[in-house]
Formats: sequence, C-alpha cells, structure tokens
Amino acid sequence: MRRNCLTVLSLFTGAGGLDLGLEAAGFETSLCVEIDADSRRTLELNRPRWRQSEPGDVHSLTPSEVLKQAGLKPRQLVLLAGGPPCQPFSQSGYWSKGDTDRLKDPRAKTLDAYLNLVGTALPEVLLLENVKGFAFEGKDEGLKLLRKQLSKINAEHSTAYSAQVLTINAADYGVPQQRERVFILASRDGRKLELPEPTHGPKPAAEPYLTAWDAIGDLDTDTWPEELNPAGQWAGLLPSIPEGANYLWHTPRNEENGGEPLFGWRTRFWSFLLKLAKSQPSWTLQAAPGPATGPFHWRSRLLSIKEMARLQTFPEKYIFSGSRRAAQRQIGNAVPSAIGELLGLEIRRQLFGHKVRRRLKLIPIRRDGPPGPESISAVPLNYQRFRADHRDHPGSGLGPSAILRGRPNAIEELAS
Repeated sequence: MRRNCLTVLSLFTGAGGLDLGLEAAGFETSLCVEIDADSRRTLELNRPRWRQSEPGDVHSLTPSEVLKQAGLKPRQLVLLAGGPPCQPFSQSGYWSKGDTDRLKDPRAKTLDAYLNLVGTALPEVLLLENVKGFAFEGKDEGLKLLRKQLSKINAEHSTAYSAQVLTINAADYGVPQQRERVFILASRDGRKLELPEPTHGPKPAAEPYLTAWDAIGDLDTDTWPEELNPAGQWAGLLPSIPEGANYLWHTPRNEENGGEPLFGWRTRFWSFLLKLAKSQPSWTLQAAPGPATGPFHWRSRLLSIKEMARLQTFPEKYIFSGSRRAAQRQIGNAVPSAIGELLGLEIRRQLFGHKVRRRLKLIPIRRDGPPGPESISAVPLNYQRFRADHRDHPGSGLGPSAILRGRPNAIEELAS
C-alpha cells in the first residue's frame, strides 16, 4: 500500500464535515456517495475535485460499481468512512417512547449498504460514525449486526476486522460544542486505536474548554437580520431565560432562583428554549429544529449559518447550498470537522506509523474573555396563564407521547 496516497471512500458524505477533517489530516477523498441534492451541490461548490458517485443513492449501486467509480480495486482502499443516518438509533426516540425502531427502521438499511461495501472493498481501515444510541447496552442491534457481518467477512477473506467503539465528546478535543458521538473503527489486520487523552476540559492537565464566545464572539452585534428572529408560540419567552439555560429555568424547582412555574420538570426535550452561554461550549446543534428548539444565541435569536458552521469547525469560507433549513440540516448532521482531523491524525500515527502533528488546525483560536452574561427580562404577561403546579415527567417511556402511541401498560405505569 502506498502510504503517500491515503485514499478515502466516503459514504453518506453529507456536507463533508468528516471528510474535511480527514483532508486536514492528510487523507484524499477519492469518491463521495451522497443522495441529498443540497449536500451534493455543497460538495460541488467547495470541493469540486472530490468525485461524486452517479447515482448518489448507495442502494442503487453495487459495491463493485462504487469501487469502479473510485478507481480502486479490492484491498487498495485505505479508509472507508461514513455515518449512516442516525435517526433509527437516536436517544430522542428513547425519551418519547422508551425505545426506537432501530433495525426495523427503513433508514437502518444504510448500515447493510456500508457493510456490503466493506466486504467487497476490504479497506485497510473502516470508520463509521453514529449517535451514542447506536451502542446503548440492550439497544445495540446495529452494533451487533456490524460485528456479526465483520466476522463473516473475516472468515471469507482471512481478514481480522474487530469493531472498536470509540465514544467522543467533541468539546474534549477543542471543538466549541458539547457533542457526543460514537465512532466504530476496525482495521483489516486487527490493530486497535487508543484515543488520546482529552486536550480540553476540567482536568488539571487539559486546557479549558473552548467556548461559544471563542468560536463566534467576533460576530456578536446588537442588530441582526430579520430572518434570525425566532418565531412561534414561545419566542417571546426566550429573553426571560438566562444564558446556558433552557425551559427548566421556568419550572417549580427554580422558583427560588427567579424562574416561574410554567412547565413541569423534564416534560420537554432538553433543547426546548435552550440558549448558549458565552463562557461555555455550545450545546449540540440540531439538524431539524422546531421553532422552539435550541440552541439559541445568547441574545435570544437564531444562530446564523456562519455561526453554526464555526461551532461545527467547518473551514471559514465553506458555503452551504440551499435554503436556511437545508443548510442547517447539513450542518447539524455533520461530524465536527476537527474530530475528523483528530481521528485521521491518530489513524496515521497509531496504525500507519506516520509522524504527525498533535495540534488540531481546525479548532478555533481562544479569544479574550467574554463580557458578562446578558441580562434577563421578566416573563411577559401573556405567558403568565401557564403558571401552575406542574407535575414532573414520570420517566422515560411513560410520558404523554408513549400513551398516545399505545405503549403497553403505559397508562397503568403512569398512574402507579
């Protein structure tokens, strides 16, 4: 294998967040397989040298056709990278229903497509990204399927793939965003990769976390475009919530701190009315938010596309195709590029024996300390009608959504 040609075949490329990081680490993307039209256009605008498959639907291509379009033969590919759609394994499904459809979800078939390509391409290393729910104990059918199929590939081709689960919080490595994801890594000869110690965080040996202010503080202004004004029923409540907080500020448990009893404890998603704090990393960016879904800017407005891209450590001049909704979907679904850079460098260092730098180029430069927190406003009168002695959420899978879906015994469990 020519080590000066670190080829990547990218499945489910999206806007290219993972691939941009691998590029920064010295890899070269030979082919992208992506079905979404806006994402494909984004790749064309920013990385025209990255060849895109035709068609973009991985289910319409045989593994041999993918390899042919990439100009590769079996065992020539260095790295197969990609993140199959994460919705089937998302934790949000557990919150509302106590479960998700996981492998029964049609979108989970993309995992089969990924594994079929592994069996044909036999890459030197494979890297698969997904949400933490992919590896939840007792709910890890996807991970078990992957390991089962890798065992079959090993038996047929005398390889030694062994799936290694790497759980990463992006903030621990300098990304200005708290974002936990699972990466599955396996090498053809069975070698393992050890995650380096976190470079950022509360540990004495680490640097302090990089913050939202470090990433987007220079874009902070007193005025903004009309399109960044929040809409919907709860928009007017945002100014009454402190930086870094969410709707939980306005629950009975926080009355002594100045909140109002407008909601029950944990009766909404964590991202409901969630705001950034200048002095902390951003909360996890969402791909398809509703009108009340954060994180919102500390000035109680929507984040701009440029701000979201910076929080995901995309290169500064990266352009996103399509509407604001399409751009946010691309950004929110992406792997922070700096995490792709981290993994790419560690793959080169630990698995290939290359001498590589340790410092990431894609994380922001620390800025001078932020100004103090924004002042909060009183709750507007039109929200006072929600004041009540609200009940706490009864527990995962026992809420109103579970009852409406007819979850067995949910009503009895709720009453007990």
